[in-house]
Amino acid sequence: MSLTLRPYYQLMAPSTSKNAAQTIAERIRERFSSLTKAERQLADALMANYPVAGLVSITSLARSAGVSTPTVLRTAKKLGFAGFPAFKSALRAELKATLSNPISKHDKWAVSAPESHILNRFADAVQENLRRSVAQIDPKAFDDAGAMLADRDAAIHIAGGRITHTMADYLFTHFQVIRENVFLLQTSASLWPHSLLNMKPGDVLVIFDIRRYETDLIELATLANERGIDIILFTDQWMSPIAAVAKHAFNVRIEVPSAWDSSVATLFLVEAMIATVEEALWADASERMQRLEAIFDTTRHLKKR
Repeated sequence: MSLTLRPYYQLMAPSTSKNAAQTIAERIRERFSSLTKAERQLADALMANYPVAGLVSITSLARSAGVSTPTVLRTAKKLGFAGFPAFKSALRAELKATLSNPISKHDKWAVSAPESHILNRFADAVQENLRRSVAQIDPKAFDDAGAMLADRDAAIHIAGGRITHTMADYLFTHFQVIRENVFLLQTSASLWPHSLLNMKPGDVLVIFDIRRYETDLIELATLANERGIDIILFTDQWMSPIAAVAKHAFNVRIEVPSAWDSSVATLFLVEAMIATVEEALWADASERMQRLEAIFDTTRHLKKR
């Protein structure tokens, strides 16, 4: 897991927003380069099973990470906490946030929402989500994931959950024009074993999973990883458990003043990835687009002026 997440540990300027609290995972990524060797070892252990790894006693955490208890205390303070109890309390709050249902999310916003119009409040939240999401994405990890998706020797399989299947479908619609061997897993998890049967070592499985993480998706990722399938994960700031088996995990901010989470930052990242793969395969992709347009003309599927 440390190898998976290490590219994200970049030293960044702290957020100036007072309304968008950082998760501990984000703080670790932001401050990782300033940590000592032992503190980095602790950070890796935390991220390998986040956030559950930190919800134990300080002694147990130190033992599991192979560091001393003073190292745990020192790291908690470097991450901005007065001590380990405050650190663990923040982790508990994050875990609770990942389980929030639409009703509880709406009630939270309804109590604290300013009186300005919903359009302005929503726009402010979305812009902040985009800004903070882009700030923590490692360009090299993004490029590596793009190269994986542009590799014509590997088939691409795409899966989403109850809500995120729309993102999976959007990515699939574009990728099947750009390149061959792209497959969208059906919405029924009971049919996923058939898809797993056709996956080969070296293929890529793209999964979308946000909070209230879905057990079917987690099981799919686990089984695919055991079969040598490389996984690219699009998730939220709290990080789906699938990150533990993902080759690349991209975290974006999703909270807005609504009972529902926002997909804007996720869609931004998806469209950026589409553009990356399209550029890498442009010679073939443009020829495929021309053939598709010819089919559209023949079938008169699209209206011409």
